[in-house]
Amino acid sequence: MSSDSINVPDKVETPHFLKTLGWAAGAGALGLVIGGLTGRLSDEKALTEVAKAYSTPSVKTIHLTTLKEGEILRLPGTLQAFNNAPIYSRVNGYVKRWLFDIGDKVRANQILAEIETPDLDQQLEQALADLETAKAHANLAEITAKRWKKLLLTDSVSPQEADEKNGDFVAKRSIVTAAQANVDRLKALEGFKRITAPFDGIVTTRNTDIGALINAGQQSGKELFTVADQSKLRLYVSVPQIFMGKLKNGMQASLDVPEHPGLKYTAKFVGESKAVNESSGTVLIQLLVDNKDLTLRPGDFANVALTMPASENAVVVPSSVLIYRKEGQFIATLGAENKVVLKKVEIARDMGNLVQIASGISPDDEIIDVPPDSLENGEIVRPVAANSKN
Repeated sequence: MSSDSINVPDKVETPHFLKTLGWAAGAGALGLVIGGLTGRLSDEKALTEVAKAYSTPSVKTIHLTTLKEGEILRLPGTLQAFNNAPIYSRVNGYVKRWLFDIGDKVRANQILAEIETPDLDQQLEQALADLETAKAHANLAEITAKRWKKLLLTDSVSPQEADEKNGDFVAKRSIVTAAQANVDRLKALEGFKRITAPFDGIVTTRNTDIGALINAGQQSGKELFTVADQSKLRLYVSVPQIFMGKLKNGMQASLDVPEHPGLKYTAKFVGESKAVNESSGTVLIQLLVDNKDLTLRPGDFANVALTMPASENAVVVPSSVLIYRKEGQFIATLGAENKVVLKKVEIARDMGNLVQIASGISPDDEIIDVPPDSLENGEIVRPVAANSKN
């Protein structure tokens, strides 16, 4: 058969199964492309959300606590003797002897020391002599005045002369009174030759010895002795003025001192200074402590615990929540839509790890603990659970 007789078709028909296979392959490829694009878009969206989440500061929030009934206010205090008297000499002289030393108990009016006063003794002798002379002159003037009064009745003397003699008697009598007063003064000073205790107490200082020269008066040197009544002690405490409205006369406080660890003593609030110290913003209060067994000492440092009544306005927060700015002290609170609200606060008392807030926030506020220094008002934050590590 020749090639001219062979019929070649113009178009070869593609089998049906091949068409189906091609369409399936194309759809699969398109699906892969679409799936890839969708996955990429999803991943980008997820990454965007993650990045946005991590760019938003995460914060931990806490709630405020109020000062509860029985809350303890701890403050330092100083113990002082109920009565404390530095004793000086009222006369000049030399110490003849002393009878009590530091730490000795004394009773009121007991002799602590005796002073030799040779100058005073001579002054008293002279004053006594002057008194006798004045009395003699006054006696003579009295006799003369009486005599001239009788002579006046017989017109032997003039009324002027009689009045002069009577006036001389009155003057001489006044001199006697002055001389007697001088004698009494010197005798009173003689009584100060014996240094005595002004009240029952303990000798806490002795600044003299036998033969020491003594000059009278406080300006002349140190006191000879100091006597302190330690059966009852005064406890002085400086209290922040915000708490003064809660203190009432008669309320109890407890205290301890370093030399008696573990022992507690009771004090009673009896008064306050009625004035605020401008430099510290505190008021000095006074409490009384019974010390009949003399275990406490004047000058002791004391740790004082005052039980304060509850206060609706007294809130306590950790010191870690405070933000310090040039405008003052702020606390960051969590507002609507997790937006930061900075509130300026006034601190009533710094208790170390805790701070009592006087004003600026309320017990209903949710505050941010350990806020970043860069935190700003209105900034959106991401609150996390208190036990979360994120």
